[in-house]
Amino acid sequence: MKLQARTIAEMSGVIALSAVLSIVKVFSLPQGGSVTAGSMIPILWFALRKGAKVGCTAGALYGIVQLVLEPYVYHPVQVLLDYPIAFGALGLAGFFKRYRVVGASVGVAGRFVAHFLSGIIFFAEYAPAGMSPIIYSAIYNGSYLAIEAIVSAVFIYLLGKTRVFEEHP
Repeated sequence: MKLQARTIAEMSGVIALSAVLSIVKVFSLPQGGSVTAGSMIPILWFALRKGAKVGCTAGALYGIVQLVLEPYVYHPVQVLLDYPIAFGALGLAGFFKRYRVVGASVGVAGRFVAHFLSGIIFFAEYAPAGMSPIIYSAIYNGSYLAIEAIVSAVFIYLLGKTRVFEEHP
């Protein structure tokens, strides 16, 4: 994949903006995960404009930035699932350029799947006694990602009503 300098610069900007927005937290959960000031929106917006391949790259790089900013390391595979794979999945939105809210939802769902799997595989011990780790992971990760998904979908919808999705020379 060969990227133009303009695309690399734009990618750097959305990654930086997402990182700044991720610092503003509405609430945080004890084993990671939080509701932020819309930190996924810039990555989703970028993926919807540039496509899934470039969007997934931006998301994965953002995941690495998140790992540096707020590391929660349990196992090397968990790190891959919870950082570059989970955030890279936000780029899946780029497959739905014409259906932006659907794209944003798919991107966030992709992120959920990665965190969900990580929760089942690596954090099952945190499930309350008698509760399935599958249910626990779904509730834990769904509790913050559902809110983030709604906020992201609303803003992507509103951005779609403007001209920000159009390419400018």
